[in-house]
Amino acid sequence: MVFKSFLSEILDGYIAYRKASGRDSVSYLLNVRHFDRYCVREYPSAKALSQTMVDRWCKKRDTETTNSCISRIYPVLCFLRYAKARGLIDINIPTAPQSIPRTYIPHAFTVEELQNFFHSCDSIKAKYGLIGKIQKITVPVFFRLLYSSGIRTTEARLLRREDVNLENGVVNIRYSKGYNQHFVVLHDTILDLMKKYDVAISKIISDRTFFFPTRSNKGYPSSWVTRIFRICWYESNKASAIAYELRHHYAVENINGWIGQGLTTHMKLLSLSKSMGHTNVESTKYYYFFVPGLSDIIEDATGDTFDQIIPNLQNDEESHQ
Repeated sequence: MVFKSFLSEILDGYIAYRKASGRDSVSYLLNVRHFDRYCVREYPSAKALSQTMVDRWCKKRDTETTNSCISRIYPVLCFLRYAKARGLIDINIPTAPQSIPRTYIPHAFTVEELQNFFHSCDSIKAKYGLIGKIQKITVPVFFRLLYSSGIRTTEARLLRREDVNLENGVVNIRYSKGYNQHFVVLHDTILDLMKKYDVAISKIISDRTFFFPTRSNKGYPSSWVTRIFRICWYESNKASAIAYELRHHYAVENINGWIGQGLTTHMKLLSLSKSMGHTNVESTKYYYFFVPGLSDIIEDATGDTFDQIIPNLQNDEESHQ
């Protein structure tokens, strides 16, 4: 990534720092580059960063929602904190606006819809040649991994081959939301499928870097996930859905399985939270909101302690990517 402003040297150091930490999100770094271009465009003769430059950039625009403003400025605020902590700039770091809780409710998959979807994955009409051959064996495994593990789409497409232990069925998730490395234990059925995939794809790309590689031995872009999911989903289904909602389905199905097993949910909730890579258990509690009747069952059994177990359900929604 090439920077052009007077901040270029500091920005180069920051990018190197993030990459060394395993946090080189493309969309995140693009916002930092936008700030660099802003400095060049609005302050072409500037030699140092001023408070005015920063405050103007962080001000909410008329065309923005509060949450989109946060998405734009937060990466820059992280850069500014990095630079200030090292004595490279001397400004007051602005405070990001308070995010507004989302009202988004993910699609609740039916058994029939999921059967239709995976049938389409298995019979996808792929292109001819190497691209088609890779896609034909990748699509069924990739989306079943999302369905069976609850990992994020980004985590799956950036999954490195070295981080998938096919002997013990444990996946090391390095490239997650923020820097939240965690481990996922695979179900036996998906583990067996991934072993077969590993053998098949290794015959095509012998020395691959990513577990799910493209023809050029790179990780798939997010646009690929969106496009392939739509193709397979709408072949037999009518309701609107996105690939990320397979993660929501995983969480809700797990929580549904706890009903009738007593109130030994704390450790289960903690395990689910760790497996899904949530930074705290509050994000996982959000899914209770989508499990019909479960919150009522817990409230009846716990009385006044209910709010201590699952506080502010509708305010704890996890951010979606």
